[in-house]
Parts: sequence; C-alpha cells; structure tokens
Amino acid sequence: MVDSGIMENRAKNSDAINFIKRGLDEVKERVSAAAEKSGRRPEDIRIMGVTKFQPLEAIYAARDAGLSLFGENRVQEREEKRASWEGADAEWHMVGHLQRNKARRALELFDCIQSVHSIELASALERIIGESEGAGDRFGSPYPIMIEVNISGEISKQGITPEKSFALIDEIAVKCPRVEVAGLMAIGPLTDDEGSISASFASLRKLRDSLREKFCLELPHLSMGMSGDFELAILEGSTIVRVGTLIFGSRKL
Repeated sequence: MVDSGIMENRAKNSDAINFIKRGLDEVKERVSAAAEKSGRRPEDIRIMGVTKFQPLEAIYAARDAGLSLFGENRVQEREEKRASWEGADAEWHMVGHLQRNKARRALELFDCIQSVHSIELASALERIIGESEGAGDRFGSPYPIMIEVNISGEISKQGITPEKSFALIDEIAVKCPRVEVAGLMAIGPLTDDEGSISASFASLRKLRDSLREKFCLELPHLSMGMSGDFELAILEGSTIVRVGTLIFGSRKL
C-alpha cells in the first residue's frame, strides 16, 4: 500500500508543476501581445526564468514546458544546482553582482555574464580566458558579456552610470579582446509610475543606439524588464525579459 504522505507530496508537486506551466504560458502570451504592439516579432524576445532560491524540480518543470534560458543571481547557488542537474542542459546567464574573486567559477558556470560594470571585472575575465587558451580554450572566445547600467540613478542598484558606459566600452575594446559586449542590462526604477519606467527603458535603448554608432558595435541585446514591468520594457526594445515570480511564484516544490 502506498504511503498517504507520499501520495500527498506527489499531488502537491503536480499542482506546483502545473502552476509553473500555466505561469509560463501566461508570460508567453503577454510577451507576444507586447511584441505585436511594438511592431516586433515575439520570437525576437527571449524569456529568461530567474531561478533565485528555486529548487531544481521547479526549473525542470519550466524547462519541460519549453523554457531554455535561465538566470541566476549567485555563483554558489548556480554551482549547487549544476552539481545535481539531470537531463538536457539549458542556457544560463549570471544576472547578479559578481565579485572578481568568483570570476573564474562564473565563467565555468554561465554562458553569459550580464552584470559587468567595471573595467576591473572585465579585465579579470579577459585574463582568465587568456589563461584557458593553453588548456583547450575552455570558456570560448570571445565570451559574451553585457554591461549593467544604472538607468534609475538609485544608489541601491548596481551598474555603471550611462555617461561612464562610453569610457568602459572603449577600455574593454582596447584591453579585453577575448570578451564581447553583447548588449546592455538594466533594472527599471522602483516606482508605480509607468511613464517613469518607460522613460528609463527608453533611455537604455537610446544609450545602446549611441554606443552602436560611436563604437561600430552590434550590441544586439537589451536585457530589461522583470515580472512587474516586462511589457513596458518590450515596448521600448527589450530583447531579453527576466521573469521570476510570474513563472515560479513564491511556491517551493
């Protein structure tokens, strides 16, 4: 006879998995609607599932429902998850603050680091990738990074100021040939004023356009927009939206 506790746990897990699938479906529908409203193709916007504090079972449910891109805030948490990961792999981006002493592990664990905002960190990545070339170029070169920009001016947020981003990208181009700036990343302002949020996202797009023109870079990606404002971000040109709560909720499997 099957233990009633086991049956109850299975039922709870099934409910949670269905919750995640429904959440992802809803996000996909909203991304599509926002893309069409902005005159863009839905397939040009990637949905990132932000997995901070989420167990593997929840991430598996999202992967099985068609999500292929995930974002993690901490090197240690990503390392713990990879150690127990099973089945088909996915693409992982680092979206949290990265300390230079963890740069080597971050390169090994992530396909892209979105939170670069200093020449010191970019140079550390460059040095580590250069060292790897004699060992089979383990990290790939050029390695994609994004520049994190503080578009809100809030001191609680990480990121370089828009004005200083020009000098940073210039330094990276000169000193770091093994890394490739693939775009910009930002967090919208903490406000309910949709006009202010949209203006901040528009400022990142305009900054990207100015950087493109000055440095002749493609900068294909704008990683902006989270659970509470991703539709506004899409209307202003976002190519990657970072969604956690709307997909995973506050539930733990």
